[in-house]
Amino acid sequence: MTKLTLVVLAAGIGARFGGRLKQLEPLGPDGEILIDYSIHDALSAGFERVVFIIRKDIEEIFRNTVGSRVERRADTKYVFQSPDILPCRKNDFPSRTKPWGTAQALWCCKDVIDGPFAVINSDDFYSKNAFLCLADFMNNFTADACSVDFKLLNTLSANGAVNRGICRVGENGLLTSVEETKQIIRGKDGVIRGKFDGYERVLDENAVTSMSMWGFGADFMPMLERRLVDFLGNLQPDELTAELTIADAVGKEITSHGFKVRDVPTDGRWFGITYESDVEKARETLREYREKGVYTPPLI
Repeated sequence: MTKLTLVVLAAGIGARFGGRLKQLEPLGPDGEILIDYSIHDALSAGFERVVFIIRKDIEEIFRNTVGSRVERRADTKYVFQSPDILPCRKNDFPSRTKPWGTAQALWCCKDVIDGPFAVINSDDFYSKNAFLCLADFMNNFTADACSVDFKLLNTLSANGAVNRGICRVGENGLLTSVEETKQIIRGKDGVIRGKFDGYERVLDENAVTSMSMWGFGADFMPMLERRLVDFLGNLQPDELTAELTIADAVGKEITSHGFKVRDVPTDGRWFGITYESDVEKARETLREYREKGVYTPPLI
C-alpha cells in the first residue's frame, strides 16, 4: 500500500501578521507551533510522509524549528516555492516577486508526489477528528478527491476579514462548486458578508466552508497544471498580485470537467492565526487542550 503523504503549505509571508512567520509562531504551552499539532494528529491518523512547501529564504530556520524533529518521525521532503517555478511563461513576468498562490505552491511539489496526498495550511489548527476523517477517505476513495469542511461561523476571525472557500454540496454529498470568497466578516448588524468575483454576497453562517484541507489522488497534478496554464495564459507581463488558489482550481475542475469532490464534514474545532490579535485566543485554546489531556508533550 502506498504511504499516505501530507503536504503542508508553509511558504506564506503573513502580510496581515506583522510580516512575521506566523507558521513558526510559538502558541502551545511549551512553545509548540500549529504545525506540531497537525503533524502529531496526521501521524496518529496513519500518514507516513510529510512534504513541506517553503520559501528558500526560510529553509534554515524552518528546518531548525520544526523540520529536524519531523524527520525523526516520518519520511520528510522539502519543496521550494518561488515566482519563477511555472508550467509555462516562466520568463514573461520580470517584475513579479510574489508567489502565485496555493495552486502554484502545490504544483511545485509534483515531482515528489507518487500516490494519494493530503494538503493543509501550516497556520491552521484542524483537530484530531478532522485528520481521522481525512485519512479514512484516503484509505477508501469514494470520489476523485475530498474536502474536509467546517461551518462558516466556526472559521471567522473576531479581528478582521478573512478569505474562505465557500462550498455548495449536492444531495449525493459531492461538491457542486467551490468559490474562493474574500473579505468575509460579520457586520455590526450580525450579517456575514464577503466578496466573490468582485461582488458582495450575504453568507449563511452554516455555509459549508473549505479550510484548505484536501485529499487528492496523484492524478490531480495534471489537472492542477491545466488550471495554472489557463490562469497564466490570461495575465499581462506586468501582473504583480494575481493568485490562483487550490479552491479556485478545484472549483474549475468541478464545473468544467466533472471532477468529483466528496464533502467530508467534521465537528472538530478549527482555529487559525490570520492576525496578530488572533494569537492570544489560540494560546488559550491550546492551554485548555493541555489541561484536559487532549495533547501531552512532546507532540513530535
